[in-house]
Amino acid sequence: MRLNSIRQATVRAVALGLCGIALATAPAARAQDKMTAQSLIDRQMILDQITRYYYNFGKADRQSEESFYAEDCELILGTRRYKGKEGIRQAYNRGSVAPAAAAAPPRERTAFNVTIENPLIVVHGDTATSQVIFTEYRQEKVGDPMKMTTQGKEYATWTR
Repeated sequence: MRLNSIRQATVRAVALGLCGIALATAPAARAQDKMTAQSLIDRQMILDQITRYYYNFGKADRQSEESFYAEDCELILGTRRYKGKEGIRQAYNRGSVAPAAAAAPPRERTAFNVTIENPLIVVHGDTATSQVIFTEYRQEKVGDPMKMTTQGKEYATWTR
């Protein structure tokens, strides 16, 4: 008799667990057009691109920011909009450098890291959308502990 009630409790726990898994995956399944091997590959490639973009900020010899964007891109930062690759250069102050600024001594290089969390990437065939939370950490001077300085959300639309 006792073995039977333990078995029933186990069956109920497994059934509830399976229902929980089904309920947890139902919204994701509806959000994704169709989960395929290609959509999983696309999702990972997008996540890799986002990661490379944010790792780029901490490098001494970094890749140009506009190289991460499509020709017809638009970057929206608050109320400011930057269109195309030239707009991206302007957004990152990589356009023309004033002669006085070029002669200024270089700043001491301190650590700067960006983490990304909670990536939500949904692939819809040849397009996709993504949302991530990013957090920036900086040092005020070399040897200081890292401090969180900025946190925000990034939303993007991707095309093949």
